[in-house]
Amino acid sequence: MSALAISLIICALLVGGALTGALLRRVLPDHHLDTHAKDIVRLGCALIATISGLVLGLLINAAKTTYDSQRDEIRQLATNITLLDHMLELYGSEATTARHLVREAMPTLVDRIWMDGPAKSADGPFTSTTIGRAAFHAVQSLTPGNEPQRQYYRQALLAANQILQARLILFEQSTIRMPLPFLIVLVFWLCILFASFSLFSPLNPTALGALVLIALSASGAFFLILEMYQPFTGLMQIDSTPLRLALAPL
Repeated sequence: MSALAISLIICALLVGGALTGALLRRVLPDHHLDTHAKDIVRLGCALIATISGLVLGLLINAAKTTYDSQRDEIRQLATNITLLDHMLELYGSEATTARHLVREAMPTLVDRIWMDGPAKSADGPFTSTTIGRAAFHAVQSLTPGNEPQRQYYRQALLAANQILQARLILFEQSTIRMPLPFLIVLVFWLCILFASFSLFSPLNPTALGALVLIALSASGAFFLILEMYQPFTGLMQIDSTPLRLALAPL
């Protein structure tokens, strides 16, 4: 289910909580809604609001950290690909085949990470491809003939290994999601809060409109969290342009 759909469901649940509070206000006897009950409910909801704010802040921070880590990995991946190509260029004409293979592997690599085009139906977004394995083998198969070439070979092999490591790290990070128990408990707390808003106050059109806007704002926070956990497919996806343009044509 998409982040937008989940956020809209949460918004509907929060509005439903407010309507439940209005319904309870009508069916409960008056002595259940006296000043003492109002004080207890408001103090309890203040505690729930504080806890909810802390948990929501932690979830936003965790999602932002995950998003930034994957964005930094993409930047490092682009850097290592550029470095690999530069080392192969300095190596000499013997590395021309390897450079061609690296360029052929790049579009598939980007499409798999961002799940675009034919790669969308592939085995997995970060699995190795035939052309990718061929490019790595071509780099490994180079046979340096002098000391400068040996230095460039070591640098190129190191960059190729770092590219593989980055792909594995991205694969591991792509499995991170917002913990479902956190989501359920937090939405439950917010539903209680929205029910308390209308439990002691009548709902007129203005109040109901305000509650809907508040519910949209609260669900918007969940939307941001869920979007940051899918940085290669959502509306807040990381820009693929730097990686696509990392290698200029030969």
